[in-house]
Amino acid sequence: MARKETPLDGGDGPLLRFAHDLRRLRRSAGAPTYRMLAAQAHYSIATLSSAASGRRLPSLDVALSYVRACGGDVDAWERRWHEVAAELSAEQRGAPAGGRPAGTAPGGDAAHTTTQDRPPYAGLAPLDADDADRFFGRERPLEDLLALLRRHRLVALLGASGAGKSSLLHAGLLPRLHAENPRRTLRVITPGQRPLTRLAELPTDPSGHSPDDEGLLIVDQFEEIFTLCRSEQERRAFISAVVEASRGPDARCRAVLGVRADFYGHCARHPDLVEVLRDAQLPLGPMRADELRRAVVQPARHAGLHVEGALQATLVAHAHGRAGALPLLSHALLETWSRRRGTTLTLDGFRAAGGLDGALAQTAESFYTSLAPRRQRLAQVIFVRLVALGEGTQDTGRSLAPGGLDDDPDTAAVLERAVHARLLTADRGRVQLAHEALIGAWPRLRGWLAEDRDRLRIQHRLSEAAQAWEDVRRDAGALYRGVRLELARELLTGARPGLTAREREFIEASAAAEAAASSSARRRVRVLRNLVALLAVLAAVAGLAIVRAERAQHEVTRQRDSAAARDLSAAATGLYHSDPGLAVQLALVAHRLAPGPATRDSLLSTLAAAWTAHPSEVGWLAFGPARADGTLLATASGDHTARLWRLRGARAPAAPAGTLTGHRDDVRSVAVSPEGRTVATASADATVRLWEVSRPGGPRPLAVLTAHRDDVRTVAFGPDGRILATAGEDKTVRLWEVSRPGGPRPLAVLTAHHDTVRSVAFSPDGRTLATAGEDKTTRLWDLADPGSPTALATVGGHTTTVFSVAFSPDGRTLATAGGLDTPARLWDITRRSHPAPLATLTGHTDVVGSVAFSPDGRTLATASDDRTARLWDVTRPAGPEPLATIGGYTTAVGAVAFSPDGGALAASGYDHTVRLLDLDFERLVAHACTRARPTITRAQWAAHAPYLDYDPPCAQAP
Repeated sequence: MARKETPLDGGDGPLLRFAHDLRRLRRSAGAPTYRMLAAQAHYSIATLSSAASGRRLPSLDVALSYVRACGGDVDAWERRWHEVAAELSAEQRGAPAGGRPAGTAPGGDAAHTTTQDRPPYAGLAPLDADDADRFFGRERPLEDLLALLRRHRLVALLGASGAGKSSLLHAGLLPRLHAENPRRTLRVITPGQRPLTRLAELPTDPSGHSPDDEGLLIVDQFEEIFTLCRSEQERRAFISAVVEASRGPDARCRAVLGVRADFYGHCARHPDLVEVLRDAQLPLGPMRADELRRAVVQPARHAGLHVEGALQATLVAHAHGRAGALPLLSHALLETWSRRRGTTLTLDGFRAAGGLDGALAQTAESFYTSLAPRRQRLAQVIFVRLVALGEGTQDTGRSLAPGGLDDDPDTAAVLERAVHARLLTADRGRVQLAHEALIGAWPRLRGWLAEDRDRLRIQHRLSEAAQAWEDVRRDAGALYRGVRLELARELLTGARPGLTAREREFIEASAAAEAAASSSARRRVRVLRNLVALLAVLAAVAGLAIVRAERAQHEVTRQRDSAAARDLSAAATGLYHSDPGLAVQLALVAHRLAPGPATRDSLLSTLAAAWTAHPSEVGWLAFGPARADGTLLATASGDHTARLWRLRGARAPAAPAGTLTGHRDDVRSVAVSPEGRTVATASADATVRLWEVSRPGGPRPLAVLTAHRDDVRTVAFGPDGRILATAGEDKTVRLWEVSRPGGPRPLAVLTAHHDTVRSVAFSPDGRTLATAGEDKTTRLWDLADPGSPTALATVGGHTTTVFSVAFSPDGRTLATAGGLDTPARLWDITRRSHPAPLATLTGHTDVVGSVAFSPDGRTLATASDDRTARLWDVTRPAGPEPLATIGGYTTAVGAVAFSPDGGALAASGYDHTVRLLDLDFERLVAHACTRARPTITRAQWAAHAPYLDYDPPCAQAP
């Protein structure tokens, strides 16, 4: 029986009439299922279902394939398709009733009208077979995959989440194979919780084909057999079925597995897959710069639009070398497209959208804050349920079948708005994240997932158990008993949202069944009691009950306060940028309710002084020595400038003291000489410039160093200011004599690195240089003779790029920063030729791009792409302890640096800001109310803490 289609929206536009007539044609053909249509039309079920959805005009080829499968008049329908396309084009040139003129960007000028009824970029969603005209940049991997598929019957496509695997398979491979042989049977599945069921839902077995044509099976998101399928037996059976279908003695089917790279080890545990992984795998790495440029420019050009040159350069620079950046890039481009000016996508539009790292978070946060409080809680329930918690791997997305969420108006409204915001997708009743990139890009979602992962795992398993109970028609044998029931009952209490009605029914049915069983058992046991003994027992029980009740009440109060504190801390972090005074007060209430590291860190995060330092991202910063008129801070930015700031204490400066201009591209790094009179800036324009800054308000250029052949990524002065080190993408490190900054002299060139050098640092005595880069190594050099440095040691220990390196003030410890499972490490370098590992700093969930020691060497600061900066007690380097986690950032934290006296920490971000934190935490918290103006009102209190009596923490604040 055919699946009932979603009703068409009201209205009488050309799209709805076209969709209505397609549906009527299908009914006149006997209402074949979409599975039957897919077998004839050689398009996926989703593509054919979407053609009759009324949401957008399908491509001509899809529409005619649908018509042929239903036995319609192809010529008549082709004329009809062109008529509808013309009507849509005419509508775009007009002004839709009740809205802005078609093609007008929100808040912008009238955009160019094209014949497209869809944007040129897909946003978070992967491209599908209908999007072949938007598939650019991955042509070379597509050819490699086709060549591999011709040589092997079973192939694995490996890549990080966000590398573009699904788009390559759907929008690249499928259309290419269909064009080569339209008769070939092409089928696509994702495993889900029941992979064998998904396999059985195909029209025939995977090797089904016409006698003369070889079929193809694509298993996209293959990692779901590890993240969603709970049965090891079913997992092995599914793998065997796919292998047998493509490599068995009678097989006439080839298969492609799309696998997330961090599940490579899981695959290698299955003997059937080992041979595939050894001989027939294609790793999909980050796009090259020219590929990124094609992915940015060509879809816009195909739609009659233009991408501003500055925007092209910025996008390529931000996304280059980042394996999982494609969904962020596509979403940022989609948001930039909605802010286009005329026919041009501009850098200003890109920045207004939030940039590469901030656009998705900005979209998600705008969606969330637009909801009423009840619907915000529902949004939390929905998004948390759509994430499968990783165990030894990153968190992944999971889909929910119909019934996985409550069927009520509020839930439907939240889903509709999330789908409209392109954060979720809904297809044939199943809901899922538009892309897993949302998990890492939206700080609020990461916070929800981090709050209580054990509880979330129990909740996810409860959801699966409730679904299984429904599948067996509510058989009592599928209900919970014992410990599992007790754990599930705990989900019914507390401030965390929520269970669905079906899950509550499952728990209630389980409790009722257990109670009935217990009652039956008690009826079979008859125990006679002496009346006196019974009274004594009852008295003892009553006393014990009173004690337990008091303890339970205390525990309930503690849990309530803890939950309230978590909510208030999250609210404070979210309000930091829009209402800092209110954010401080909410964080104070949270800390007083439940004093502890988490609420203390949230409070500290609201107390940092922040200012917009540049109109673009602030990638690096450096302090100069303290002086009577204040401390000099230099910042480097993507706006092609560096700026100088005079700081007094931990207060934000009102304006820059000076600006260094002259570079033609992004300024990557900045360094201040030890005496504070000279600043060096390194740029993507392949130059290093030296500046005289004795008077920061009137900086004077001294010299330009042009020896590097490519982007210069880092620069550092030696401790005596006589030597300067520079390094970058030409894989070299160069040393310069700068005793006379106006006449620098080259000393030596170090060429041992095999890839871009990202960081250089001098030891406190100036006799050792550390260099680190994208070849995953850190190297130590003896500078006894700066004109002829000698190699001391090569330090490994990182599985990705080493982004930053720093010496401790005593010169005995080295800190390095990277990503994946070793974001930051400490090394004993007492013997410079034999560095020894001391410790790995765990806690960050993304790449660490900067490390810095405090002047006294007791504290280490780390800055991460996970939007936090962390402080560590490294008094014992072999046993570092976390001190504080500073959050509230909306983008990655680019760099950290301690003030010369160690009293403040500066951190720069890709959100154009610098934040300055007083490191005397007791003093900072004690004076928090000086920053909390005006006093929180009763209305604000009721909105954020309705479960607490009104008690402003800063009622006496001046």
